[in-house]
Amino acid sequence: MISRGFKQLMAEANAMIDTVSVHDAQQSAGSDDVVFVDVREKHEYESGHVAGSAHAPRGFLELIADPEGPMHNEALVSGKKLILYCGTGGRSALAAKTLMDMGLENVASLAGGFAAWKEAGGAIE
Repeated sequence: MISRGFKQLMAEANAMIDTVSVHDAQQSAGSDDVVFVDVREKHEYESGHVAGSAHAPRGFLELIADPEGPMHNEALVSGKKLILYCGTGGRSALAAKTLMDMGLENVASLAGGFAAWKEAGGAIE
């Protein structure tokens, strides 16, 4: 039997992480101090993503973030603010908590995810 379901995990993540509005995220786009990180699956990323974003699917997140991981991407440990996003905000909230559990501090989740970004007219590749 599951003792902590997804609703509880989401509530715990949202209580710990910073959530960034689409408006604030769009104002950060293009900043040298911010990296957008797409935690969606490969096919989702390839169908369109925030312009200039790094790709770190949630299923491989720990392997990509850890400098000793076989898939490491330096962008995740660059010291810049990481704004994670997924389709609607759930996976990115859980991913942000995971990165915080790994010791990263300047991590946030995009409220409403890629859907909200597109709806607000954010730059897409």
